[in-house]
Amino acid sequence: MDGTVVNLTSGSNAKLDEASTNTRIKISCNISPAELDLSCFMVGADGRVPADDYFIFYNQPADPKRAVRFEPIDKYSGEFVIDLQALQSSGIEKCVFAATLDGPGTFADVRSCKISAAAGNTELVYTITESNAETSLVLAELYRYGQGFKLRAVGRGFHGGLKPLAEAHGVEVGDAAEAACAGTPGTSAAGSAAAKAGLAPGFAEAAADPVAVPPAPPSQPTPPALNPTPIDLLKQKVNISLRKKNIDREKARVAVVFDASGSMTALYQKGVVQRAFERILAVAASMDDDCMLDVWFFATKSKRMPSVGETGYANYVKRTYPGPRMFGGLGVGNNEPVVMADIIKKYTKEAPGGLPAYIVFFSDGGIYETSKISKLLIDSSRHNIFWQFVGLGNADYGVLRELDDLRGRYVDNADFFALDDPDEVSDEDLYDRLFNEFPKWLHEAREKGIVRS
Repeated sequence: MDGTVVNLTSGSNAKLDEASTNTRIKISCNISPAELDLSCFMVGADGRVPADDYFIFYNQPADPKRAVRFEPIDKYSGEFVIDLQALQSSGIEKCVFAATLDGPGTFADVRSCKISAAAGNTELVYTITESNAETSLVLAELYRYGQGFKLRAVGRGFHGGLKPLAEAHGVEVGDAAEAACAGTPGTSAAGSAAAKAGLAPGFAEAAADPVAVPPAPPSQPTPPALNPTPIDLLKQKVNISLRKKNIDREKARVAVVFDASGSMTALYQKGVVQRAFERILAVAASMDDDCMLDVWFFATKSKRMPSVGETGYANYVKRTYPGPRMFGGLGVGNNEPVVMADIIKKYTKEAPGGLPAYIVFFSDGGIYETSKISKLLIDSSRHNIFWQFVGLGNADYGVLRELDDLRGRYVDNADFFALDDPDEVSDEDLYDRLFNEFPKWLHEAREKGIVRS
């Protein structure tokens, strides 16, 4: 198209042309081992569809208000036409766009898979460059931003196909689908299509036949706990991401590390570090063996803080280490090796155990101790420790950006991604990214006898 083309990378986002009243979102690929089933989940603030009518796919090509309409192109591509004004006036918080392989293979076998959003004179394009050994893939999210919308590149896979993908976004699932999926005589084409997702019987039939008798209303879910805390709400999202990755039954010792160098001052003052702490505390409350989070802060020096449970989240950072301090604190420099060495000491000498240690390490860059960090990563690769580094802002992350090329490790024991603004990244996307490489490491670490739990 004529105009501006903006290429997105995983986790990045960009605004749609605010003057536009509609956008066309296209999903396509050049090579695939099977046809692509394209879908859109129109979800509320809780990340779930308000009703099954808001799950848009080829057998239900529009929502009740026709804010989103699906137009298939061929077996490898299709478009979602979105009325932005209708979407803005609805109660929908965001639209999640996904693709599922309707047949053998995984997205590691798919080539040139991309999603684009054309609005006005601007086109946003996100091309999947990382192989995904899953059969379903969330490509992007269209979400509210001020008076307009932004598109966020996601690129995260789901194990198990369309069924867990639909369940994760609140679509009601029925048990009668398996027989239809196997080709039970008398099942209509629409019913079989719905059965691929395990949808409740009659769901797609009603979409295909306007005079069909609607299915009985689903049973009401168990009511949530009274007065849930922010951590309770975050735990629900953590558990969805864990189920996506087939690690919802895994237990681990969970730790978080916060950069407290001078350049982090503004993030402490604005509460960004506290909010990041709460998001990781929810991970510990969901998968830690004793539901406790181990905490470190570091700058020139490092300090190990008392472990904390989900009831101790309020103002934790302010109470524990409220911000960078040159005098009477940890200094204002960057010394990653000193805190990494203390973490290794705790989990291998002071409190060794069979469970893996999952470390979320926040840094805003300025990393220069390349040789020391590399050595610590190589040495710890023979221990049951996984390092998930998270960059804050667009900075110099040195060796962390080159983890895939770091040689000499027994297993690949670390991952890295950077966030321009942590507060702009949804909880769902953050948790999906935090668990991107961890399942693969778990599998390899078990195969080599590093993890024995």
